[in-house]
Amino acid sequence: MSENGISEPDAEVESIEPDELKDRIDRGEEVVLLDTRASDAFEAWHIDGPNVTTYNVPYFEFLFDDVPEARLDGIPDDRPVTVLCAKGDSSEYVAGALQERGYEVTHLARGMNGWAELYEYHELDVGADVTVAQYQRPSSGCLAYLVVSGDEAAVIDPLRAFTDTYRQDARALGAEVAYALDTHVHADHVSGVRRVARENDADAIVPQPAAERGIDFETPYTTIEDGEAVPVGETEIEAIHAPGHTTGTTAYRVGDVLFTGDSLFTESVARPDLEAGAEGAAEAAADLHGTLQNTILPLPEDTVVAPGHFGEHAETVDGTYVARLGDLEARMEALRMDRESFVAFVRSDMPPRPNNHERIVAINLGERDADDREAFELEQGPNNCAASQNTLTSD
Repeated sequence: MSENGISEPDAEVESIEPDELKDRIDRGEEVVLLDTRASDAFEAWHIDGPNVTTYNVPYFEFLFDDVPEARLDGIPDDRPVTVLCAKGDSSEYVAGALQERGYEVTHLARGMNGWAELYEYHELDVGADVTVAQYQRPSSGCLAYLVVSGDEAAVIDPLRAFTDTYRQDARALGAEVAYALDTHVHADHVSGVRRVARENDADAIVPQPAAERGIDFETPYTTIEDGEAVPVGETEIEAIHAPGHTTGTTAYRVGDVLFTGDSLFTESVARPDLEAGAEGAAEAAADLHGTLQNTILPLPEDTVVAPGHFGEHAETVDGTYVARLGDLEARMEALRMDRESFVAFVRSDMPPRPNNHERIVAINLGERDADDREAFELEQGPNNCAASQNTLTSD
């Protein structure tokens, strides 16, 4: 009997680790999930995919010996079901209750917190004497990059929660992290630039226009301007000012790879309102149109676009979220619009702003502090940094 007088299920339920669940989804297996978080939390953020069927029945519905059968409608009893919650405790209880009813169930270890801990390493096929790895965070769609040449490495758009990962992977490739660079002041995750720099005795680098927003770091940092380059081993990282998403957004180029940050994704373009607000979105969108038409699209069509995020409609190339610039121009209608049409289009269908974006921006500017637990909780949820997730590409 639990503390609130509700009978605890006697069944012992097996757990499934987040990486195992992700592997099942990636293999195309049919996955059935029962998400027991409150409906508002579920609507804001949940696990999805073309082969994933998810039901949302809040935990409190199961706190009775006789759960109304209507609440279980649709949940299959002839296929495995994985139950999940925020931290893994409630889902274990619910899974036990279902198992006693004859369901084949597991529960997700550590719940959505465990899902947010997933961070995957994939190397890009760049065909050059440099290693470029893409880090993928499935829970939020955040992407970061490790560039290794010789015995030096640089991290582009690092996340604070995973700073140890970058150092370990660089050393596995025979290098030490020498630089940490941000493409802009992020609004969806807590930047790891300062921590990577401190823990690796590396240089923290931010775009000069981004610093002009009022960056106030205790950690020393260097600014970089359009056309300047950072030497990394036998290669270099060139800065290309790419305003629009924010005034300071800067893309970085290494050989044929263009790290576009949040300017251009493989399925969409940047939203223009996170810094400028609704009142400044039109001007920012016009700036983004100029960036795309005058700075990015004139680059060689074989340029590999490596974005800062991926959405649910993004497709992978050999496991990585990248695309040829020429292919994007051919299939993405927004890249062929005139300025007036583009501005109207990207402002017409913007998703909700990223969770806690104002607090995250304040942390990334150095205006406020957050411990690791708060930072991790603040950035959970979808990134929502694109103008749209499903209408900017043509068939």
